[in-house]
Amino acid sequence: MNDMTRVIAAISTPPGKGGVAVIRMSGDGALDIASKAFLPRSGKKISDYPPRYQIYGDLMDGGEAVDDVLLTYFRAPSSYTGEDTVEISCHGGTLVTRTVLEALFTLGAVPAEAGEFTKRAFINGRLSLTDAESIGNLLEAKDRTGLRLHSGAARERLNSKIAELRGELTDLLSSAFARIDYPDEDLGDFDDEEFMLRLKKIESDVSTLKDTYRVGRAISEGIDTVICGKPNVGKSSFYNLIVGEEAAIVTEIEGTTRDVLQRTVSLGGVTLRLADTAGIRKREGIDRVEQIGIDRSLQSIEKCELLFALFDLSRPFDREDEEIIKAISESNAVKIAILNKSDLETSFDPARLEGLFTHTLIFSAKCSPEENLGEVANTVNRIFYEGGISISDDAIISSARQHAELTRAHLHLTDAVCALRDGFSQDAVSFDVEQALGAISELDGRRVNEEVVDDIFSKFCVGK
Repeated sequence: MNDMTRVIAAISTPPGKGGVAVIRMSGDGALDIASKAFLPRSGKKISDYPPRYQIYGDLMDGGEAVDDVLLTYFRAPSSYTGEDTVEISCHGGTLVTRTVLEALFTLGAVPAEAGEFTKRAFINGRLSLTDAESIGNLLEAKDRTGLRLHSGAARERLNSKIAELRGELTDLLSSAFARIDYPDEDLGDFDDEEFMLRLKKIESDVSTLKDTYRVGRAISEGIDTVICGKPNVGKSSFYNLIVGEEAAIVTEIEGTTRDVLQRTVSLGGVTLRLADTAGIRKREGIDRVEQIGIDRSLQSIEKCELLFALFDLSRPFDREDEEIIKAISESNAVKIAILNKSDLETSFDPARLEGLFTHTLIFSAKCSPEENLGEVANTVNRIFYEGGISISDDAIISSARQHAELTRAHLHLTDAVCALRDGFSQDAVSFDVEQALGAISELDGRRVNEEVVDDIFSKFCVGK
């Protein structure tokens, strides 16, 4: 962990020119440094004002006023970090904010590391580790769905669910340990039948929470998504519609797209790491650049999780369509067939695609984006929101770390249920129950190693 005795400072607002910039300072001694650097225009001392009160005055550096600012201080433990904290709002020029920050450094503050303010909040018990991860995702949210998933209310639902699971597992362990310590007294809270019922309920709840990762990851991290097809089926037009701008060149010339184009976009509340690929066709008679583009297309198909395969309804099924079928047949991705150019006379036989695709959608790039993308967005939503998960009501996880801990807990609980079913006693399965409790405790950071904590907070910006 970082040295918690030092006073840290950083600019918390984005760099560059703006109306206002905020410099944040935290640690034991932050108020002393602020008192040396800041002179209230009222002539009073900072300590004469109550916490959370904005004080107008001058920020001084070497006896010279650098800027007129507003200063607010927060007393430990009632601050974001749980420490004495000072926030200075100055004018938003690049030079003035840097000069204010350097004045604080001169008086003893040190530069904050990435995420150090939030890390201190976690260490001081102001936030759980799941809170911290969610705040990091909140800063990266790309749409309103992401904001809702990582809002304060959503964080509270997840914390409450974790606390509930931890409490139920603790109760089971208490019962098992009582039987271990006093085998002849029958002091356990639950008989074997009730113990089994409660254990199975916890196993089911852990499994349900674990499975929300599909939705949480789809919103927060995004799904690797590929648009593929033979040349001139409308891949780039489809890509442009989803992206919302002319990001890919569209022409009637085969092989216009030579490389994989990539954007991160939101479609119906799901974040897609979207790739438009070069048209896949037989390699005879094509140049080396197009060959490289096709190779990259095939590599993208192998790695993706969601696949849009475009087919031209106005042209009969041919050898190049067979190449597409061959390329995607081994992919484990969710496959959606987009039958494009429905505004033209149909010559394509959709029956040739049966059994390969999860969904088949009729499409026309000539229609308005609302008509085109509405059904596509609804289909993607149904795929990744299966199970009736509600962002507004349910506890949802969104990080690989959380999913891994819940998976570990679920495996131990499954083993414990199987052991009880096979006739083993409560005390015999207590090891697995204890291991499950340890995994649940690591979710919110009650039991977590320093390396994991450092990795999480390294992804934060400086000043948060």
